[in-house]
Parts: sequence; C-alpha cells; structure tokens
Amino acid sequence: MEGLCRRHSTPVISYGARLQFLDNEEVSRTANFAGRLAVQQRVLPAYRVPFFDQLARHCEGGLSLFAGEPRGREAILPATRLEVAHLEPARNVHILGGPGYLCFQTGIFDWLNAWDPQALILEANPRYLSNRRAMAWMHQRARPVVGWGLGAPRGHFFWRGYLRQFDALIAYSTQGAEQYRAAGVPAERVHFALNAVVGPPPPVMRRPGKSGEPAKLLFVGRLQERKRVDLLLQACDGLDLRPALWIVGEGPARLQLERLAQRVYPAAQFMGALQGESLDRLFREADLFVLPGTGGLAVQQAMAHSLPVIVAEADGTQRDLVNRDNGWLVPPGDLAALTGALRAALSKPDRLTEMGAASHRIVAERVNIEIMADTFVKVLEAVVPR
Repeated sequence: MEGLCRRHSTPVISYGARLQFLDNEEVSRTANFAGRLAVQQRVLPAYRVPFFDQLARHCEGGLSLFAGEPRGREAILPATRLEVAHLEPARNVHILGGPGYLCFQTGIFDWLNAWDPQALILEANPRYLSNRRAMAWMHQRARPVVGWGLGAPRGHFFWRGYLRQFDALIAYSTQGAEQYRAAGVPAERVHFALNAVVGPPPPVMRRPGKSGEPAKLLFVGRLQERKRVDLLLQACDGLDLRPALWIVGEGPARLQLERLAQRVYPAAQFMGALQGESLDRLFREADLFVLPGTGGLAVQQAMAHSLPVIVAEADGTQRDLVNRDNGWLVPPGDLAALTGALRAALSKPDRLTEMGAASHRIVAERVNIEIMADTFVKVLEAVVPR
C-alpha cells in the first residue's frame, strides 16, 4: 500500500506487514532477489568486497554499486573493483568537516537512469545529500528504498524525518535497530543484519595445551590513536604473567607506540602490516585476540580462527559478537578494566580453548557474510511489489 511522507508528496511504499516475519536467526539460505539491485556507498572499503560480491550472487538481475573516494586523511583502503557486482565510480564532493561534514555524490541520476533498478539500498545517513534525491527518484517510480547503517544518534530531529522515508531499514547491530525504533521508525520496518566481513569459517581448530609457555596476545589493526594500543601496552605491564604481545599493522602512531613499548613493555613485537598466510599463521598461533580501542573488524577474523577475544565497546556491534562464553567487553579507555580482563583470561589458559570454540560457533552460525546477504535478500523480497 502507499502512504505519503509528511514532509513532501513523494509516495513512500510501505509493506510493513510482510516484513514482520524477518528475524536474523530465521533467515533461509536459499533466497534470491529477482530484480536489479542498486547500492550506494560513500566509499567502498576493500573489506566490503566479499559481502557485496556475495549479495550480487543472490541478485538475478545483477547488482550495481555506486561509490566514490575517501578524503585524503581518512584511514580507508578503497576497493577498485568487484568480482561479481558492477562498481560504478562516483565523484564525492566533501563539504565542511568534523561534526558539520556533508557529502554530495555527483552522477547519481545518470547511474540510476542507466541501471534502472527495481530496488535501491542507501546509506541511512542524512549527511549524504544526494541520497535524498536518489530516494525521490525511486519513489516517483513507486520503487522501494532500503536504508542501511549503524543507527541514529539521540536528539537529532533531522534524522527522524529522513529515516521515516525509507521503506525498510537494516541496522548493523541489534543496538542500531533499537536506535532506529527510538527515532520513530515503525518497528515492522526495522531489521538487523549483523555486520560481517568473513565467510563461514572452516571447522573449529583444536588448540593444544601450551603449559609452561607464555600466552600469546594478538592485536591486528591500523596503528592510530583511537585503536588505543597504548592502553594495551600499559595493561600488559601491569600483569604478573608476562605474555608475548604481537602487534600487527601500520599507521601514523607506530613510531610513538614503539617508543612507549621500549619504556613499559619491551617484549612487544611490532610485526608490520601482514595479510594472507603470514597473518593467518599468527591467528593460528595466538591464544587471545585483544582490540582495546574503537573499530576494527579484525575481531571477526580472530573469532573465525577460534580465538577468544577482549574487545572495547564502541558502536554497538561488539555486543552481538562478544559475550561471557567467548570473551570480555571492556569500556573504551578504561585501563583498569582492560588489565582486569587480561588477568582473568590468562589465569585460566584451559578456559581459553573453550572460549575460542564459542567464538567459532558465533561466526559459523550468526555472523558471516552469507547470513548477512541472505537477510538483505529477505528484506528486498518483502518490500518489492510482486
């Protein structure tokens, strides 16, 4: 049925009743979307390529993705191609910066006219100004638009009007879904597809006991201030047990962190940027993965390798990955909490093996790109008229 948005007369297609059955735990793995799908992203990070190619495999009419380049100071490695989906380059016009940042993507109408999609997925962020025009283009043709994002901040009225125009919203996490509902989006339009970057893992790896050897801690990520590797170094210094600490990654904070390590924890080893088998080997040999700061999807790689994890709470996605069975969530920036979690983990090495197996189950059963893509397809099937 059709309803009218309060702020303008563009029709908004609502199929809420058909969306109520969707639950991330009940997604079938056999669904396909029959039409052409268009997806907008401000930037296409390299780590997103496997997901969009997986989603494209479910789109019988194909998938075209519209994305531009990041700003120079952003720590984003953009992808230059997709294997299954089509990548259409956008020109990002970055306006202002900081809290006032806005972006306009030129060429979005040319892309939509050429691809002529049956459904469109947009980043659910009102700061991306061209998305409003893309949404109007679709609704003028009575075609649905699905929003995808982290959630909505409290107290921002302009988010509320924008979010209500979507025919459905997919959040990265259960917390993000709660935020969309709190912003006034009808509950039947809100869903979540847990944010994933890895496929279903191979069978769980059995980790033999290593009595007498120091535990091996692993961090993987870009070396920048917000990752709080400095806290990890200080936390290790506060332990009676002296674990090996492997720090994988490059970034602007590396020299500063190496100097800090020389003072507080000389046992730390800076491995540089690794990938492929070199990185997999460290995941296999480590006993515990630690992510002390914000961001960092490498935690899913660690869990797929049957590692227990210690993770700082950040954008809400961590709640869906980490629980008492597979690790510890700690407040960001809390040195005492991080030290306590490390002490608890290292005091029971046999328990770490059990927790690693629980990590593996979470990735295999709940958080991987196959399940994520299937959820997207189910939402699309529900909003596209038959």
